[in-house]
Amino acid sequence: MRTDRGGRSWARSLITFIGVSALSGALAAGLVVPFAGFAGRGAAEVADSVQSLPRELEIDPVAVRSRILAADGTLVATLYEQNRVPVPLTAVSSIMRKAIVAIEDSRFYDHGALDLKGTLRAMVRNQTEGEVQQGGSSITQQYVKMSLVEKARTAAERQQATEVSYERKLAELRYAIAVESELSKDEILERYLNLANFGDGTYGVQTAAQHYFRTTADKLTLPQAALLAGLVKNPSGYDPTNDLTRAKARRDVVIKRMLELGAITVGQANRALRTPVIDLANVEPVPNGCANSRYPFYCDYVVSKLLANPELGATVKDRDHYLKTGGLLIRTSIDPKTQAAAQASIDEHTKRSDSAIAAISVVEPGTGLVKAMVQSRPYGNGSFHTNYNYNVEKSYAGGYGGFQNGSTMKAFTIAAALSRGIPMDYRINSPDQIDLRSKKFRTCKGWTRDPTYQPQNSTRSGNLTMVEAARYSTNTYFLQLSQRTGLCSIATIAAKLGMYNAQTLQPLDQVVSMTLGVGYVTPLMLSNAYATFAARGKYCETIVVTSVRDKSGRPVPGPGFNCKQVLPRAVADGVNRVLSAVMMPGGTGGRLRFGTRDMAGKTGTIQQNLAVWYAGYTPNLAAAAVVADANLPYTNLMYRHTLNGKDIADPTGSGTAGPLWQTAMQGALRGLPVERFVAPPKKLIGDPNPKPAEPEKKPKPKPR
Repeated sequence: MRTDRGGRSWARSLITFIGVSALSGALAAGLVVPFAGFAGRGAAEVADSVQSLPRELEIDPVAVRSRILAADGTLVATLYEQNRVPVPLTAVSSIMRKAIVAIEDSRFYDHGALDLKGTLRAMVRNQTEGEVQQGGSSITQQYVKMSLVEKARTAAERQQATEVSYERKLAELRYAIAVESELSKDEILERYLNLANFGDGTYGVQTAAQHYFRTTADKLTLPQAALLAGLVKNPSGYDPTNDLTRAKARRDVVIKRMLELGAITVGQANRALRTPVIDLANVEPVPNGCANSRYPFYCDYVVSKLLANPELGATVKDRDHYLKTGGLLIRTSIDPKTQAAAQASIDEHTKRSDSAIAAISVVEPGTGLVKAMVQSRPYGNGSFHTNYNYNVEKSYAGGYGGFQNGSTMKAFTIAAALSRGIPMDYRINSPDQIDLRSKKFRTCKGWTRDPTYQPQNSTRSGNLTMVEAARYSTNTYFLQLSQRTGLCSIATIAAKLGMYNAQTLQPLDQVVSMTLGVGYVTPLMLSNAYATFAARGKYCETIVVTSVRDKSGRPVPGPGFNCKQVLPRAVADGVNRVLSAVMMPGGTGGRLRFGTRDMAGKTGTIQQNLAVWYAGYTPNLAAAAVVADANLPYTNLMYRHTLNGKDIADPTGSGTAGPLWQTAMQGALRGLPVERFVAPPKKLIGDPNPKPAEPEKKPKPKPR
């Protein structure tokens, strides 16, 4: 009688094996470890081990990929830990079902939780070789093992689920018995086919069919099904994208096994064997995550918003896992037509090798829907690439944190003045330079001044109205107007319209130069604030995720549309009238006007020309474009900076950022209805001889 080196006989191993099987109520299919593991253990001890095992397998929901869709239903990105799309067994071709059963468990429909013949065959082979050479696990046991691996969240749990030990095999046995008592054979096979790893990042038969053959599971042919069935044993080793020769050999083994079992005819087998394994040029990529999206920066922003939603999990880690395994269908606001128009503008007016960067955000007034988000630097880590999103604040993935917005801030001063009853034709003598060193400005906490501040104009000066000062962007007018309105009024209105410091996430600083735009804001923030004027004072929080549904189609709660009236309609109408003048002939934005639509906008240039802006809108859409230096050490755009491959000679809001805004809006508005601004009331338009506004009253000194 043959014995192993430890003196334990093959017969003794067989007796021990049969004893274990009897104690567990069935024969243990797939007991493929060397049977020396049982030597030295009595039947009672083994029986106790079996009885202590759990009687039911708690199966977690299978990991299913999630999809992010654009507003028109096109794919933005796929997110997954395992690329899987479950399908019912009825959606799997009969030849695929025959192939997997033939090669993995030909008696699947004839035996219970385990297969005596398969187990004894494996035992004999392994005992002969002295190591694991052949598996006898049934499809049910394989499904149990896959499920345990799927449940594992740590390296230790994965090791426990895959270790070569009799304890694990006994656990699989008990679990397999429980599964067979609860599920039909077809139900087990369906779950198996949806759970299995088919190599090259694909899980489940449907995804594998799409990936390797650009087809669906119900249309798989014999040679295709044989290839996929062969992959399950060793998904990496038989992956046809890695080794066609080895993949063909394995596929042919499956075909011959099917012929041996009578599942196919000789003619079918011969034709299948002659069929090329796969057309590598036809393999469909398996994109995963935002880096592979058509809109990577926007996609990252969407994911950041989702990770902030507590309905997706208690912690960010939980939400991330659910996002990649929950089979969610995420619909977003991005409009491919508007995005294409904005991207076309970037392509026309910039080059990725430019030292200056450009960014554009487009928002829909009255909803807050973010329709487009583009920038000149592509996503990535290569030369002239970036992972910064120049459109959003620092609190989100890759957010750059904005730029000072210059004279685009004057719109909020206009709104503050109109809110206080100061009409559009209010005149202020606005010289080339003004001395504000002794002037006090009211803040929400008291008074402030700048003992060194003597600003000057870069454009027209004189005794100007609000409309004229906006048209020419006269600094000395708006600084004096901000003193009359008070900085607190400007800051309050700006905050209501979603403006804050994009780097610190704190309110904008109430400093003397506030109206000239010294706070750091983003294109997305500014475009949405201007959208509030277009919507006649209705502010809507920006929204990128419009709906989320789980894999069962149930809605997942989350932040939705959040709009409220923050400005009187008359005031917003007045701002629209004033900023419309900017885009009339002679205004700083006059050259950017196109068509017959009502338009309003404002230029912005910050000190040392580190950034230039154009923000503008129609009743349909609002957009903000910025060109800036985003590389340390920051320098004037006129020095060492290029845009569209050319030196920036004279950076201005209208001449540098303006064309980006204009081209984007022209394309985005094409096909949209022509809408008009509403005329403001006469009291805000004013009369030929307006009375000066009442000056701020100084607080009385406290008695000593």
